[in-house]
Amino acid sequence: MNKAELIAKISDDAGVTKTQANAALDSFIEAVTKTLKGGGKVTLVGFGTFSVSKRAARNGRNPQTGAVIKIKARKVAKFKAGKELSAKI
Repeated sequence: MNKAELIAKISDDAGVTKTQANAALDSFIEAVTKTLKGGGKVTLVGFGTFSVSKRAARNGRNPQTGAVIKIKARKVAKFKAGKELSAKI
């Protein structure tokens, strides 16, 4: 499912226009992004938790040449599914 299909599904289920569904989805994404950038986490009970994880610096290999390259440390977004979501899959 892509973003357009998700917007159409939200629109049909909630009985709102696609424009309103798009605005709601964009607002949700923006709120989660802003919270994660601030170092927080977003927990939706039963659905799951969005959080930030730190990846340590490490050595990797260039697949074409086999040369060792350094990969910098960075922060990455992480999602852990909740009990209800896991049970329904």
